[in-house]
This record gives sequence, structure tokens and C-alpha cells, in this order.
Amino acid sequence: MELFPSNTKINFMGTRYITVGIFVLMMLVSVVALSTKGFNYALDFTGGTLVEIEFEKPANVEEIRSRLDAAGYDSPVVQTFGSGNDIVIRLQPPEMEEGGSPQDADNTAQSGMAILEVAQTPDNPGQVIRSDFVGPQIGNELALNGVYATIFVALGFLAYIAIRFEFKFAIAAVLATLADVLVVCGWFAITQHEFDLTVLAGILSVMGFSINDTIVVFDRVRENFRLLNKLEPKEVLNRSINQTLSRTIITSFVAFLTVLALYVYGGHSLKGMAESQMIGVVIGTLSSILLACPILLLLGVTKQDLMPKAKADVEAELARRP
Repeated sequence: MELFPSNTKINFMGTRYITVGIFVLMMLVSVVALSTKGFNYALDFTGGTLVEIEFEKPANVEEIRSRLDAAGYDSPVVQTFGSGNDIVIRLQPPEMEEGGSPQDADNTAQSGMAILEVAQTPDNPGQVIRSDFVGPQIGNELALNGVYATIFVALGFLAYIAIRFEFKFAIAAVLATLADVLVVCGWFAITQHEFDLTVLAGILSVMGFSINDTIVVFDRVRENFRLLNKLEPKEVLNRSINQTLSRTIITSFVAFLTVLALYVYGGHSLKGMAESQMIGVVIGTLSSILLACPILLLLGVTKQDLMPKAKADVEAELARRP
């Protein structure tokens, strides 16, 4: 049973200027947010210490923060995750010595057991579940590698679609996918939700999901250009979107339910990744329906773009004859 019959006649191309305008507006808002607010980088990128502690009773976050301040820990971030008994503490990296390496004393002071001694009380003891330290230099390298990974994926998509379809299709698909990534990044900049390596992994997976949806639509576009050669490109694109609409919506809905379960039950460490994927699934689905084909139309795609050059030249010459 199809959610939308294949003969649905929704005029997506008739509203292309509105939908493209909405996407452009969202991208502009994202750029402004990224320029003015930036990301709330997590320990993975900034460096520092992260300690997860499980207490016997629900812990008072403000009291723990006050005790850490009093013990000399600079700007500690104390949050609950899961139940009220579970606390995560983030500390800035220790001061650098003149030679450029963290002081051993500071590293020792920021160890999990040292922080536990300050955070717990006699009537509410705790135990360290996780203790990590990331140096600032490693954090910078991870951020740079994340940028390289995004560029590499985008170039790979561009090359693959240009070979499989045609260069106009590749440009449209990559632009739509990069719009998805920009909007997801803008969401994290606006909300200031923590941006860590799991979020970056979620964004890269969003790129894959979005490009897959777009390729499904483009496959139908290619078929219809060959079968419905007397129709205008706008009508071919409209039919292609309508014919794949049911598949696109159902696939996206199932994917959304999967990452929603991960968001609800996956725990604190996977929450950011699931959040980026949920937003990416929604935006990626909309872009494959409302953005990729309008861009293709704006680029002036025709049937000749999908033919071997010699045959395309012959058909173009025949079309010019009276």
C-alpha cells in the first residue's frame, strides 16, 4: 500500500521559488548564528577533563559546582544526565607551562578520583564511571579533521553523481546536501547545544542520508526524461517527485523513529548525535523534495544532458529545424 499514489499531481515546481526562498532564509539564519554565536564545543574539541560520577542519592548540582569552585577548579560545568544520581563534570584544560606542556600537578589534580573527593559528601558518596582528559592540541586536530572529512565527503558525492548522472545533477545534489548540513549546524549554533564528535558523526551520516534520498528522485528523473521526452522539464521533474514521494516519506519516517529511539534511550553520550540525525532526516527529506529538483530546473536541465554527446547534438539539430 502506497502512502501517496504514484499518479499524485502535487505541483512542487509551481512553488519552487517559495521553497527555495525558505531554504535560502534558513541558510542565512544559520550563517549568521555560526558567525555570531558559533558552536558550544565539547571537550572533544576544546580539550580538558570530563568525569562522570554516579552518586548513591540524587546530587545537588549547584552545591557540587560551588565545592569545585572553592577547591580551585576554574569554571566547572556540572550537569545531570540520566537520573539525578548521575553527574557529568567538565573542566577546562590545565594551564600550560612555559615549555607548552600541561603541568603534571594540574593533570593529577584533574584526575577522576581527585574530582570525586571534592564532589562527594560523607552522606552521599559516589563512584567514578568515566574519566577522560583531552589536550588542547588534540582538540584542535579533531576539529580540523572534521572539516577535512566534510569536504572529502562533499567532493566524493560530487564525483560519484557526475559520473552516474551528469554534472548538473551533481551540482544540484551537492548544493542541496550542503544546505542540509548548514541548517543542522545552524541549529546547534542557535540552541548552543553541545557540539562533540558524536554530533559531527551524526552530521556526516545526515549527508549520506540526504544524498541517498536525492539520488532516488534523480533516478526517476532520468527514467522519465527518456520515457516522457515530449514533456517540458518542469513537468518531468514534477512527475518524478510525485512518483517517489511515498517511498521518500515512508523511508524518512522509519529513519526518524530509529534515531528518536536513540535520542530517548541512548543515554547522554549519544543524545547529540541522535539530535543532529533527527533534524537532518527532516531537513534532508524536505530538500530532496523541495530543493534538489528546483535547483536542477534553475540549472536548465534537459533531456540532452542525459544522452551521449553525439546523439544529443543530433536531436538538438533536429529540434532547431522548422
